[in-house]
Amino acid sequence: MSAVRAPQAWQLQRLLSAPHRLGFACGAALMAVLSLWWLAGLAASRAGLALPWAVAPTLAHGLLFTLGFMPAFIVGFLFTAGPRWLGVPGVEAGPLLTPLLQLGGGWLLVMTGSHASAWLAAVGAALAAAAWLRLTLRFAALVRASRAEDRLHAKAVLLACVVGVLAMALASAALLWGDAALLHAAIQLGLWGFVAPVYAVVSHRMVPFFSAAALPQLDAWRPHALLLPLVGGLWLGGCAELGLLPAVLLAPLLALAALALLTVALRWGLLRSLRGESLRLLAMLHGGFLWLGVALLLQAVSQALQALGRPGLGLAPLHALTLGYLGCTLIAMITRVAAGHSGRPLTVDRGTWAIYGLLQLGVLARLGAALGLDSLLPAAVAWAVVTGFWAWRYGGWLGRPRVDGRPG
Repeated sequence: MSAVRAPQAWQLQRLLSAPHRLGFACGAALMAVLSLWWLAGLAASRAGLALPWAVAPTLAHGLLFTLGFMPAFIVGFLFTAGPRWLGVPGVEAGPLLTPLLQLGGGWLLVMTGSHASAWLAAVGAALAAAAWLRLTLRFAALVRASRAEDRLHAKAVLLACVVGVLAMALASAALLWGDAALLHAAIQLGLWGFVAPVYAVVSHRMVPFFSAAALPQLDAWRPHALLLPLVGGLWLGGCAELGLLPAVLLAPLLALAALALLTVALRWGLLRSLRGESLRLLAMLHGGFLWLGVALLLQAVSQALQALGRPGLGLAPLHALTLGYLGCTLIAMITRVAAGHSGRPLTVDRGTWAIYGLLQLGVLARLGAALGLDSLLPAAVAWAVVTGFWAWRYGGWLGRPRVDGRPG
């Protein structure tokens, strides 16, 4: 067994030693900056300060929090796990640097343009779309080169990534034309057709695998048919947000998808993951997946209320998906990858567990704000603290060698 090395100085060049290091570092930086940006905007509004906005604040927030940092994390994961899924040689991080920098720079331009000029924001979104197209084509090359028998998950992720290119391009056009309705549609397409399906496909492949590894009495049960309620439920949720199908039809379909996913959560060992400190990392992942079922259930209730001619639940289902499912799964998954690929044990200490608990409170606060409570600023504070902690604690691992001395 290799001896554990003493911590070494953080070095920028270390980020080029593995795709997950580079992708996660870019994602963490963008996530922290955007979280502080949104928190500052809310705090300024609460203090009575009128910030200049060239793009409606809610649309700027939705665009940047949906597509601004999630793709960088997706790059870090896909080009680390993807070659293993596909049985192809590993990917070097160096060729990913330029498109990732372009992606990040594009979204920073969108953030700046949201205040200064919608045209500047449109240019930023176009740069991001072009960068994401380059990264998508690179992943497509891995899929084409593969001779693995099971390429379903990789192909499903690739399809979602193509939708991501379209969503970013559509957002750029909407910003250029000043079309708020088109920008809203682009955001929803990016969320329900790109980011959330990628997470759902990865959850389908990885959650039962991780559960079976930590809980030997479970098997890695993940029939391909489960992708129907997973991805299909998300597509239905997108239709609900865009008003593409009647509420009377969506309500029962969403309820069935939610029931299926909540049942799967139990089958995958949700309750068993809560038994003991050694399983906390697995419990974090299960907690995120649980929010997916809750999000679809809230969407079903909202559609049912609307079908009855009553007000729906507003943005509550949307934020159960984004801050609940995507936020919690993101923190859990990247923590696991950062730990495992730095030679550290797959465990979380009390500080990380407390931060994850704060994230749950933040989700509840955001749902409360969507239902009329004055808890929007506390939710933003919670998210900023969570992202800042992750960037400081785990981002520090990304620029240092593995503690066990192995390469990667």
